[in-house]
Amino acid sequence: MSGQTATIIGTASAAREQPPASLVGPWAWARRNLFGSWWSSAVTILLGYLIVRWAWGFIDWAVINAVWSVPVASNPLDTAAPCRQMAGVGACWAVIGDKWRFILFGRYPYDQQWRPALCILLFIALYGVSANRAFWRKELLYIWVATLAVIAFLMWGGVLGMDYVAQDQWGGLPITLILATFGLAFAFPLAVVVALGRRSTQLPAVKFLCVGYVELIRGVPLISLLFMASVMFPLFMPEGLNPDKLLRAQIAIILFAAAYLAEVVRGGLQSLPKGQYEAADALGLSYWQKTLKIILPQALRMVIPPLVNNFISFFKDTSLVLIIGIFDLLTAGKVAMADPTWTGFSTEIYLVLAAIYFVFCYAMSHYSRSLERKFSRARNR
Repeated sequence: MSGQTATIIGTASAAREQPPASLVGPWAWARRNLFGSWWSSAVTILLGYLIVRWAWGFIDWAVINAVWSVPVASNPLDTAAPCRQMAGVGACWAVIGDKWRFILFGRYPYDQQWRPALCILLFIALYGVSANRAFWRKELLYIWVATLAVIAFLMWGGVLGMDYVAQDQWGGLPITLILATFGLAFAFPLAVVVALGRRSTQLPAVKFLCVGYVELIRGVPLISLLFMASVMFPLFMPEGLNPDKLLRAQIAIILFAAAYLAEVVRGGLQSLPKGQYEAADALGLSYWQKTLKIILPQALRMVIPPLVNNFISFFKDTSLVLIIGIFDLLTAGKVAMADPTWTGFSTEIYLVLAAIYFVFCYAMSHYSRSLERKFSRARNR
């Protein structure tokens, strides 16, 4: 009986200890942050009205009055006639239905576009596997090598009965993913080496080279590096050796990204307390044991937000390769707009391109936040 009484009393005490509904929950948050005073309430109501009005106008344009498909006309210029009749009133999504293959795959042969489509899926699967911490073992390196080799075979072809496709015909989203993936995959380890070299006290020559490299690359825009890689780099190569422009652009992106990432990594190394280095030395660890097992894991964990911020920036900067004639995703979209049939409907194409970029960038940002939460819980234990 006494046990039941204690249980009842404990339950009643727990119920009394819960905060009132007026202090917690969405309504309490809204009253505290959105309607805390008369001017805050006025601003909230005004912004809410503007947001609802804009959202309804966008839905009316993008969905209700939109043209989703058009009949095929004998005259190509008449194909977009239904869209021109709704110009300014509704969106013309029919342009996406007509040009989506060119936007995604560029000038890749039409009957072979299943190959770059499969490459896009392989890239996404590779990102998903790499994001899973259960695969953070040395086997992940083998997965990367095998996946990238399969992607290369699919894009080039010439084996297993597939037609050979030159790099000049590549374009669209696969080019963007290739430049971003290879660029960051090679730039990050180079950045770690440069950051360590810049902090070196026993190798002044290495430190001087690392400082010079970082300052030189950070002192010029990426467009100038791409232009130099496309025009000037072949002049310094031996006769008969002329890498294609995609490889030259890839090298420029790697060098550019590594210089910026090196400074982020160096900031993480400087933020570690001196006691971490002294404790590793007291254990008798060698330089590389200390760096790889103690220093780098902690330093990289502390700079996850700026690292991912740079990853997102470099992913979008791949669109600058248009200056040397490479058909990345954005360039393919711009070329699609040049079709006289769909002149005047660039807004719809830009919205689709923005949505594609947003999906990849948001995925990186969301994954970054999840890593921060996991590592912060580990530090607080």
